[in-house]
Amino acid sequence: MKTDSGACVVRAQSRAINPSRSTNMRDCCFVPAPRRLPPQRQPRPRRNARGGKPGWRAGLRRRRGAWLRGRALPSAAAAHSTAGGALRQDSRGAGRGGASPDKVRTGCGFAAQCLAMWVRFAPLRLPLRRRLQTAAVLQWVFSFLALAQCCLGLFLLLLLGDGWLLAVLYAAWLYLDWETPARGGRRSAWVRGWPVWRHFRDYFPITLAKVADLDPTRNYLFGFHPHGVLVAGAFGNFCTEATGFQELFPGLTPHLLMLPFWFKVPFFRDYIMSGGLVSSEKASVSYLLGREGGGQVAVIAVGGPPESLDARPGAFTLQVLSRKGFIKMALQHGAALVPVFSFGENELFNQVSNPEGSFIRTAQERLQKVMGLALPLFHARGVFQYSFGLLPFRRPIHTVVGAPILVPKTPNPSPETIDQLHKTYLEKLVQLFEDNKVKFGVPENKHLNLI
Repeated sequence: MKTDSGACVVRAQSRAINPSRSTNMRDCCFVPAPRRLPPQRQPRPRRNARGGKPGWRAGLRRRRGAWLRGRALPSAAAAHSTAGGALRQDSRGAGRGGASPDKVRTGCGFAAQCLAMWVRFAPLRLPLRRRLQTAAVLQWVFSFLALAQCCLGLFLLLLLGDGWLLAVLYAAWLYLDWETPARGGRRSAWVRGWPVWRHFRDYFPITLAKVADLDPTRNYLFGFHPHGVLVAGAFGNFCTEATGFQELFPGLTPHLLMLPFWFKVPFFRDYIMSGGLVSSEKASVSYLLGREGGGQVAVIAVGGPPESLDARPGAFTLQVLSRKGFIKMALQHGAALVPVFSFGENELFNQVSNPEGSFIRTAQERLQKVMGLALPLFHARGVFQYSFGLLPFRRPIHTVVGAPILVPKTPNPSPETIDQLHKTYLEKLVQLFEDNKVKFGVPENKHLNLI
């Protein structure tokens, strides 16, 4: 009798009693043997440097690498049960219309490949200093974009909650302190020297250089170019001591001018004044440039918020042709004009295309006229990936302070005098750019576009 899988087992008792008795069907029983599948070869676990089993970091790297390559990497339990459940999985999938493991694996791989194509993740292992640099820039971006709203919300919560007395006391003190941003501010050497600003400097990095020495007995008006998106170079150089402003220009005190709107936000105004920021209104500039004894530096981003709408990598567009208010202020107080150019300022962020006449540009210009704030649609990188986000790129910023232009004090300057000094200032600014552009990586054929 033929059998596919089985064995004839002869009864021992029958053979022992009658050895000559022939074996028939009643003396035999057929017991099917269990089906054996070939054993699954498991990969031998790698050993680490100390001879032990690999840790969770090695497993995470192995799974992440396989996921990015589009291959499904089964866990230990799934691999162990593959032999026993392969036939059942195939039969169930085919009978009930479900997807087979190969189809599921192919779909996951395609999604992973698409994600890896568009998102470039940061390495898992990075030096601690780079982590600290990213954290420092993250808190700086948060301060510019959301800290004012958080401070205003905190004040309203105190006013409407159990801390209303504290809010009322602060409001009374705010009324008495209202003019401080226009009278030199209230800087703090302790805040300007925080270690976090050194990590902020090293993230890009930011450097400060000078062309000539500045006399500490005079007052100066620095014209900062270009504005960029978030004025990172001006903040790092003139609102902190991370780049060594006091060592380069001993006896001078820098004050970065900021829109007056921000100094009306509770708590936030005190934080930004501690770094040396002051209001950009005319009374504030007059107070600084009119101080007796000299040593005061008013730093103004001449292009203002509208110039930030043109801030993108490779752009050298400066809105300065119609900006003559700072020239008049320098003449009225006899303050020396100093052009400042920050190489790399426009390289930190990408920006959504907004050419002149487009819908996006028109909406941005109308909002700027209504609110006084420009809203550039910028993007760069994130914390754990390099493809999108609001953190700036790690690109160097080199700020160069030019030679001073001595200005005679003219309380009532004529339009011709203002135009002549404005022309001289633009010539010195272009010369400063042309003399240093090759040194800081700008192609020789690139030139400033003054509008």
